Amino acid sequence: MSDPIVIVGAGLAGYNLARELRKLDAEVPLVIISRDAAGFYSKPMLSNALAGKKTATSLVMKPAEKMADELKARVLPRTRVDGVDAAARTVTLSSGEVLTYRDLVLALGADQIRLPLTGDAVDTVVSVNDLDDFAAFVDALDKGPAGQPVKRVAILGAGLIGCEFANDLLHRDIQATVFDIADRPLARLLPEAASARLQQALETGGAAFRFGTSVTAVHRAGDVLQLTLSDGSTLDADLVVSAIGLKPRTELAAQAGAEIARGVRVNREMATSVPHVHALGDCAEVESLLLPYVMPLMQQARALAATLTGKRTAVSYPAMPVVVKTPACPTVVCPPAAGTEGHWQVTETEESLEARFVSASEPERMLGFVLQGKATAQRQAWAAQTPALL
Repeated sequence: MSDPIVIVGAGLAGYNLARELRKLDAEVPLVIISRDAAGFYSKPMLSNALAGKKTATSLVMKPAEKMADELKARVLPRTRVDGVDAAARTVTLSSGEVLTYRDLVLALGADQIRLPLTGDAVDTVVSVNDLDDFAAFVDALDKGPAGQPVKRVAILGAGLIGCEFANDLLHRDIQATVFDIADRPLARLLPEAASARLQQALETGGAAFRFGTSVTAVHRAGDVLQLTLSDGSTLDADLVVSAIGLKPRTELAAQAGAEIARGVRVNREMATSVPHVHALGDCAEVESLLLPYVMPLMQQARALAATLTGKRTAVSYPAMPVVVKTPACPTVVCPPAAGTEGHWQVTETEESLEARFVSASEPERMLGFVLQGKATAQRQAWAAQTPALL
């Protein structure tokens, strides 16, 4: 039997690659290594699970044992990779086992960026980046500083995850105050009119926003947490959630000798600079593109599976709209490529908003779009009019 393809990571990227591999090759040995319990679940559901009254247990669609049977793979839960020897093509596991691989795939994901906060309650700040984090988050909501259910949550960051959690907390009658140094929500993705609609909808539901400021310290103050803000003011909360953004996990790839930029640099065949070492998902940077969304990783998984089974295939990125999980203000965004020169053309009614990002040199050429309200039903038609990213 040949050496296995070893996949490090059992998130959507790792498991979808394994599924795509099995469509093309029923026999190639597969080993999937996961630092968590390796159950299959959809990470994007973590930021709207409260509305669906989901628990960490109910979010798991298939446990590790079922995934191992389905994929004819060896799945190793609660296991770390402590080292990679790219010359010998081996990985050393936290159990002490040394595995030889035919090809190594790093589906490592990304970590939440944490602000350099001070104060004696910094250890209480939570972030939700995986199923274990979500379980801890729900437990913290149920048992606040005073042992009672939380009523006030401070969210650090008004990006996608911050706004989605603010919306989701409304379903528990929890008031969320969202902080960001920007001047509006989703400032990097939305035109001003779309940001304003989203903010108004969330505020109508009970959320609050503090822009142009950040939290610098978190202290215990009796039965509450006291936040010190960059403008010198203070605010009380029962829980603090950090949702600043994501930083690709690159340490293992760097240790293997792979080239690192913002993420693990790969070519369009998802290969790193080290032979037989590949990367995909949130940790992978393809031709300067870092896209921490589901649709890009699905494209990557299909291309890499074909390459690993003998048909070299370059990944391509069609226009890929992202659904923002804020039911208070349904929003779909298909952002233009970073650094693209152009401007937004916005058409707004009481029930919807349509925004086209058009080229500076070709005003008739749409390079990205935002749809809100009833207009979100048009996302596939608009995507068909938008050029591919790659």
